[in-house]
Amino acid sequence: MLSLVLPKGSLEKATLELFDAADLTVRRSSDRDYRASIDDPRIERVRVLRPQEIPTYLEQGLFDLGITGRDWITETDSDVVSLGELKYSKATSNPVRVIMAVPNDAPWQSVADLPEGVRISTEFPEMTRRFLDRHGVKAKVVPSYGATEAKVPDIVDAIVDLTETGSSLRKNGLRILDTLLTSYTELVANREAYEDDEKRAAMEDVALLLQGAIRARGNVLLKLNVAQSDLPGVLDIMPAMSSPTVTALAGGEASAVESVVPKRGVNTLIPALKAAGAHDILEIPISKIVD
Repeated sequence: MLSLVLPKGSLEKATLELFDAADLTVRRSSDRDYRASIDDPRIERVRVLRPQEIPTYLEQGLFDLGITGRDWITETDSDVVSLGELKYSKATSNPVRVIMAVPNDAPWQSVADLPEGVRISTEFPEMTRRFLDRHGVKAKVVPSYGATEAKVPDIVDAIVDLTETGSSLRKNGLRILDTLLTSYTELVANREAYEDDEKRAAMEDVALLLQGAIRARGNVLLKLNVAQSDLPGVLDIMPAMSSPTVTALAGGEASAVESVVPKRGVNTLIPALKAAGAHDILEIPISKIVD
């Protein structure tokens, strides 16, 4: 039913891991194969291509559904439908930013300070030109095809580039002058395909599974038993997404308690629960959380 296109390159590994966690495992003959498949009746065809190209291919109707960054949607000015942000990336769960950076010793403190004719290297030439036009800056925008930060100051005066942690900028003696865009990865669709009721339902199913897998990250399920007399103390320290589930055990003298809790901190939470009277404590991994 759906033709799906996934990003190759820096987002590839994280995307494949996400699909695997969502029970939509992507299968291909090798990591160099651009053709893939997913054993799911809703997904008929899968390709793995550069994220820069994906928004345009979706707009043209070559694919129904795809994953790319808001940065490339903005750069290509593509008319696509967003089914929501997928808050994952190659290094962290934080968004990436498209930033303008200059050498640490450059005199400019804002975009308005940039002199006429300033040379700017970027993989986002259209976005950069639109940004500079809004600020009334006349610059020479030089398309870059990689290693953009290494071109300052010998080749250009400034860059517009992606940053996730800022470590590469600091390593190359650069500081951020301004942020053009904050970009998450997004699940996006061809507009005509999205208007088809059957395809839209399939797209929303895929989105539900992916969002559920993302939401489950960093959480575990804790299950335990506790005597009725100790139950208030256990509930006082038991975190929960909403509230713990409490079920009376046969005999009425004890309860079973379960709750989804952050994985971070569970190493101190379990001993604390034990000290409060909990026993038979189980920590269970979670693959998906769906509201």
